[in-house]
This record gives sequence, C-alpha cells and structure tokens, in this order.
Amino acid sequence: MQTDQAQNTLPLAGIRVIEFTHMVMGPTCGMLLADLGADVIKVEPLKGDNTRRLLGSGAGFFPLYNRNKRSFAVDLKTAEGMEAVLKLIASADVVSHNFKSETMKAQGLDYETLKRLRDPVLPELIYVDHRGFLPGPYDHRTALDEVVQMMGGLAYMTGRRGDPVRAGSSVNDMMGGIFGAVACMAALMQRQKTGRGQQVQSALFENNILLVAQHMMQYEVTGQAAAPMPERISAWAVYDVFTVKDDEQIFLSAVSDTQWKIFCEVLNFPDLFADSRLQSNNARVTARGWMIPELRERLKGFSAAYLTEVFEANGLPFAPIKAPHELLDDPHIKASGAMQEIKLTDGVRAGETAHTILFPFKMDGEHLGVRRNPPILGEHTNELLREVGYSVAQIDALAASGKVR
Repeated sequence: MQTDQAQNTLPLAGIRVIEFTHMVMGPTCGMLLADLGADVIKVEPLKGDNTRRLLGSGAGFFPLYNRNKRSFAVDLKTAEGMEAVLKLIASADVVSHNFKSETMKAQGLDYETLKRLRDPVLPELIYVDHRGFLPGPYDHRTALDEVVQMMGGLAYMTGRRGDPVRAGSSVNDMMGGIFGAVACMAALMQRQKTGRGQQVQSALFENNILLVAQHMMQYEVTGQAAAPMPERISAWAVYDVFTVKDDEQIFLSAVSDTQWKIFCEVLNFPDLFADSRLQSNNARVTARGWMIPELRERLKGFSAAYLTEVFEANGLPFAPIKAPHELLDDPHIKASGAMQEIKLTDGVRAGETAHTILFPFKMDGEHLGVRRNPPILGEHTNELLREVGYSVAQIDALAASGKVR
C-alpha cells in the first residue's frame, strides 16, 4: 500500500473533492480522481451508502469503487449537518454527485446554489454532474445501465436478434464515471487559465451512444444496418470461438493474409491455403458460410493446450475462455502489478483482505496504487471536522446529538 507521502507526488495532489455518490458511476469518477492523488471525501448518510449492503452482483461495488477516499457521515436533514458539509465544500475544488438533480436542488447542493454561496470569494468551484441523460427530451427519465443499453442499441448488438442481452458488466456506469473525471480534470486545467470553475456533465445514455457509434457509422457509410454481434458479418475471416478436444473452448483468429498463411502452415492445412476461394481476407469472409464449419470439424482433434502453445509461438491471436473469478490467479495480472490487496470494511468478510483491480495504465512505470482501504462508515468524520475548524467540544456535541457519526 502506498504512503500519504507518495500521494504528494501524484498529479492531483492538493485537489479536494467532495462527492455525494452511490452505486457505480459517481464512485468511479471519485476513484479515478483519488487514485490520481486528489483528497476525495465521500459524504454518506448516518446509515451509510446503501451500496455497502448490496448482495449478488452488487456485493463488490463499494469495496471496488471507494478506495483511496475518506468517509464523512452526516445527517444532511439537520441544520448543523448541512453547515458542516457546506464548510467542507468551501474548502474544496470539486463537488461530484450522481443523484437526481432534483434531489441535489432540494438539499441546496445543486450547482447554482453552491456557486452563489461561494461567489465572489471562491468562484472556482467545479461541479461534476453525473446523469442518466444530458439535457434534452429524455432528461426527466430514471436511467440505469441496463435501461440505456436497451434503448441505446448495445443490448441489441450483444444479444441475438429478438433476444437483447445487456453487456456483462456495468460498462456505461464505469465509462460515464471515467468521462466525468476526464471532464473534471479538463475543467481544472481550464481554471488555471481563467480562474473560474464550471459545471461539467457526464451521462449514461450519451456514453452508451459512443459505445455503439461504430455501428451507427457503419450504417452511414454502407447503408446497411449492423447485425447483432452473434450474426454479424465479421470483418475478419477467422475470428471465432471453437469447441476443440474434450469439449474445451478457445477463441482463435487469423485477421490478415500473413496470419492465414501461418495458420494453415502450423495446423497443416495446405489444401485450405491453396484453395483459390480463400486467397484474401475478403474472399475468406465471403466463404465463411462453408469455411468456418470446415474449420470447426478440423479443429475438434486439437487440444486447447496445444492450440495455445502453437498460436502463442507463432504470434497468432488466441484467447482461453475464462470466468472473471479465474482472473484472480492470472499470472500476467499478478506479474504486471494490476492487482493489489485491500481490507474489506463491510459484510461478512469485514476486516479480511481481498484483491482489487487498479486502473489499466501506468505512470512513470507504475500503476496508481491503493493508499487507503475503502473507508469504514464515518472513519474520517472527526479529522475532517477538525480540518475545517471545529473544536473537539463542538465535534463531541455533534456526535452526541446524532448529527454526525
């Protein structure tokens, strides 16, 4: 685990972020800013972020997306609690949220209200508004990742025709949070030039539209609507999952004429390489109707282990088919430093360690690491109150009266 001293050398050291977030989108934005060195303060209700208690597919949300943050637990329905939060905001560079705009406005935590409170003394507030939809005809709707995947074409492209299937991860929530962080960092850079802050917005639906933009552009360019991925006309001739010996599965690919030549050589398919109907990638794409069944039949006799060895030795694209939990033992992930231990703070395994995945880039040869475990509810309330000028007696009084935790 990195030290606080290491934080001082990170790009966003000295930037303070107050976040009102839950679930995935907002916390992802805060996680990226925190990993980059910002002091991210997670404001939680006294009962804690509901994400701490999710089961099933949501059980990993809180520990994954809330590392490197400090927790401030407060009752925002009380004047004393709101006063404490506003003092924190006055000390901050950024406010980030992913609750409904009406909810933030009702609490006096919307951008216009906070900007008025700070202007003209502190006009530089950056406000990151994570939304379901950017302003427009849909912006009153309640959005979830699955909602925008269905209406935004991604579920159509992932499933078979007539059977839309959501992608197997919270892709819009995570990417929407990352784009929120990108916009936030751009606003911070712009503030250096102008001295002014601004509101930035990131949205699930518009993020999803970017994910399917390649298929929209395909239609613009060709006039042909993109088929769902299971029945698409692939741009590559050999680009498929094959069932091989002992019913194991493996993804195999040969996407260029050079790779096709190597593919035929290493698997001893000289007749296919010599076939006049298969002399270019586009010709092989046209021939997939008979070529892929032929390859499936021939590949049944090879083991997945043998194909892995041969494809890796000859630079051909391949992939074993793995479940997410199997990646915890992946030798490359371990060796590359992309995984790090954290201590769990909630649930049946509270106090035990688990492995978390870091952001997929390095700076100066190193991943952005974990400096703080996901926080215990209210773990940093007292120290944050001291930082904004509360005395020990005032803090004790707030805690005794149940205004903070």
